[in-house]
Amino acid sequence: MGSITAYNSASGKRYRVRYRKPDHSQTQKRGFRTKRDAELYLADVELKKATGDFVDASTSKETISSLGQQWLSTQTQLKPSSLRPVEIAWRLYVQPAWGGYPVGQIRHSDVQSWISELSKDRSATTVLRIYGALAAILDVAVRDRRIRANPAREINLPRKLRKEHVYLSHSDIETLANNSGEHATLIFVLAYTGLRWGEATGLRVRDIDLERRRINVSVNAVEVGTEIVVGTPKSYKRRAVAFPRFIATMLANQCADKTPDSLVFPAADGDYLRRATRGTRTWFKSALNASHLSPMTIHDLRHTAASLAISAGANVKAVQRMLGHASAAMTLDVYTDLFDDDIDTVADALDDAKAESIVAKMWPNE
Repeated sequence: MGSITAYNSASGKRYRVRYRKPDHSQTQKRGFRTKRDAELYLADVELKKATGDFVDASTSKETISSLGQQWLSTQTQLKPSSLRPVEIAWRLYVQPAWGGYPVGQIRHSDVQSWISELSKDRSATTVLRIYGALAAILDVAVRDRRIRANPAREINLPRKLRKEHVYLSHSDIETLANNSGEHATLIFVLAYTGLRWGEATGLRVRDIDLERRRINVSVNAVEVGTEIVVGTPKSYKRRAVAFPRFIATMLANQCADKTPDSLVFPAADGDYLRRATRGTRTWFKSALNASHLSPMTIHDLRHTAASLAISAGANVKAVQRMLGHASAAMTLDVYTDLFDDDIDTVADALDDAKAESIVAKMWPNE
């Protein structure tokens, strides 16, 4: 327990509370007008120490700028492509708005006003990323016992609307590939295997097994700013993806006269191929225009692969493995619109079961 002692001040008799913090260092609180007030304060301190709710007022003076830099340096679990937008959110939005604030002075209403203002002219995706950075920093402050609760939680956030997927037909893919020139094989691979752009452009000749018709996905070449960073696939898991027979000849020609370590789909300079949708006029956009197809992104070919696989009878587990999703639940969530027929199948099965039940009642067993 702490102690309470009286002392004289210019304003008269006052009381001082001395106590030990959870780390056993000693501190004090002065200026209580009555002993009763001092006793209530000390009792509250001891209760919070016992329940784990104690907050050291001195540590709540640490600024968001300091805590944010520490937090950002610990995000080692993020891949470079994921870390970059988080770093941008911190540097361009969170730091300028909150950097000078002591963590203990941030109020829920202030955070809500800030988010509401950002939402007026920024996309939900951007706002959610900015909010996530501030909320994560404050979560650490709570765990460090700098503040009792996170003032950024239970904020009204903009709702992120899922972009409608674009699905191409077999004939659309054929036309698009024919208008893609030297990139025709790449179009077929993306549309029929579901590889991510970075997974396809990171492929080496040694990753192609023409005999078994398998593509071994082990790397992902992702553009991070102006650099291409080569790492593991998005889910950190390697996988083997089967490809249709008609693509085998194309891939064989693509790999001809190359060493096992050569890129399957290199750029003109032999380096990794850059994303095809950058700039106002690219080979992919030109191919779309020549094919009279609606605007889309390279990533939409991955959605097309999922659509074609499901329409061909593939189950959700097979599609999950092909796309490299973390779980079948994720695949169902992303492509729920492609499984609408399953709803009809369930309804028809229930209808048949009901009919059989009625027949069984009409003609009981003898």
